[in-house]
Amino acid sequence: MKVERHSKIVELIGKYEIGTQEELAQMLNEAGFNVTQATVSRDIRELKLTKVQAENGRQKYVVLESPRGTSAIKYIRILKDGFVSMDMAQNILVIKTVSGMAMAVAAALDAIHFNEIVGCIAGDDTIMCAVRSVDDTIILMEKLKKMVES
Repeated sequence: MKVERHSKIVELIGKYEIGTQEELAQMLNEAGFNVTQATVSRDIRELKLTKVQAENGRQKYVVLESPRGTSAIKYIRILKDGFVSMDMAQNILVIKTVSGMAMAVAAALDAIHFNEIVGCIAGDDTIMCAVRSVDDTIILMEKLKKMVES
């Protein structure tokens, strides 16, 4: 749930100029996430969000670049850009990517830290993810579907 919520936060601040924790909490609640201002505050800290001045002069949240130079938005973009399809075989999730993108997409999956994934092996256009259980594979597929479709 936390990964989904963080993904939604990154999506929302990318689409809208959100300047307060209250605005963000309201939008998350409207999107179906039951959050409090304290949860949003913690999420902002964990996602390393910061405020910058928007074109209209108001302050808005943006993702602060991580020390390695890659932000959560970039991981999601890599996932969206490289993703072609996915299929499951019990607790193995096989992800097809654009040719040459499997390693980048696998690295993005690792960086997002899905707790369902034990580990990934990537080739040129295919990733095999070892997932904790069959149920977790189904949950992970739903999370990935939401991320690549948003």
